[in-house]
Amino acid sequence: MRTGALRLSSAPSLSPSPSLPLAISLPKTCSDSPSKVKISQKRQGGRLVPRPSEIGISSQVVCMASQAVDLFPSICPEIVVRDARVEDCWEVADTHCSSFFPNYTFPVDLALRIDRFVALLSGFTVPPGCMRTCLVAVQSVSRNDDIFFGSNDFKIGLLEGKFNLKKGPVAGILTVDTMADYLPRKGPFRQRRTGIAYISNVAVRKADRRKGIATLLLAKAESRARSWGCRSIALHCDANNAAATRLYKGRGFKVINVPENARWPQPKASPDLHFYLMMKHLA
Repeated sequence: MRTGALRLSSAPSLSPSPSLPLAISLPKTCSDSPSKVKISQKRQGGRLVPRPSEIGISSQVVCMASQAVDLFPSICPEIVVRDARVEDCWEVADTHCSSFFPNYTFPVDLALRIDRFVALLSGFTVPPGCMRTCLVAVQSVSRNDDIFFGSNDFKIGLLEGKFNLKKGPVAGILTVDTMADYLPRKGPFRQRRTGIAYISNVAVRKADRRKGIATLLLAKAESRARSWGCRSIALHCDANNAAATRLYKGRGFKVINVPENARWPQPKASPDLHFYLMMKHLA
């Protein structure tokens, strides 16, 4: 449940002028090493210009592999994390249900998706002063010909009231809020805790796992929590989900020791499930 830029370089002694491009002849067989690549010189306008077959390049050859992203966008898609929009609604519901209820079959699986779909459109009750949003990780498409309808100034439920006629598929989802429903209350009057964001419903489609998508979603959630003025961020993790536990610990979350006999709120799930409460301080 988640690539560095290639550092391109060329030999300083062989830097040509812009009007005289450097010609490099690569070996025809894979067995030839880069050291056998030759560059020759010819005289133009009173100066020497590199030409194949006379001067050897020892080790540095310009690599064009990074252009694969531009040539094959469907093979190397860019993942973008943003707020969910109305157009994402069904895919968000489907991602949620296929991740958390993978064993349900028709018609129960359809009913679950419809229920989630309606919940997203209708929205959830958010107490005054609290914030809540649904984030989605999508495979980006060309930004030069995006066509939008609507505005960012209003929302339908948790979703932006803005439509894009050209969009990539949803690969992962996450919800973050400041409602503190699953955090221990404070004081004798059990007051709601403030300044702590809470992450829930982290899900990545099975075909898109192990690509760093969950890490991107978590990073965006932490950034959003900071923009809300939160000092910490928390979540619950299934104690039997070792992969998720490693992911959260890798992001700096730590397991909170729950006092014995404490009745802290937990996500509504099967009674036999045990959760870790994990928290991270935001710098």
